[in-house]
Amino acid sequence: MKKIKFPLIGILLLSVFLMQLLPLQTEAEALPSYVKWGRIAMTKAQEKYPNSEVTDYLHVGKEDKKGTSVEKFKLIVKQDQKEIGVFVNLTFDTRTERLLSVEMKETQP
Repeated sequence: MKKIKFPLIGILLLSVFLMQLLPLQTEAEALPSYVKWGRIAMTKAQEKYPNSEVTDYLHVGKEDKKGTSVEKFKLIVKQDQKEIGVFVNLTFDTRTERLLSVEMKETQP
């Protein structure tokens, strides 16, 4: 009996598999830029408040200045059964996106 090879089916299956991966890349690229800075804000808040948990997150806005930008967030941090509101401002170089400073101020949750 002679084997029949179907290279077209292999290529087709590989194409279908790769097409399944494409939407994931598109969704990741479509994330707003503040998501990256929000993760950094949460990390910095947890460094300041060890053994805490960020229970809420709000992107307040972005302020563009000459050469720098400020991403502003309000976080609710739960520590020892107490909730604390924390404003976090991240200043970074607009061109390189290098973090320049982190400012935190406590407020009411």
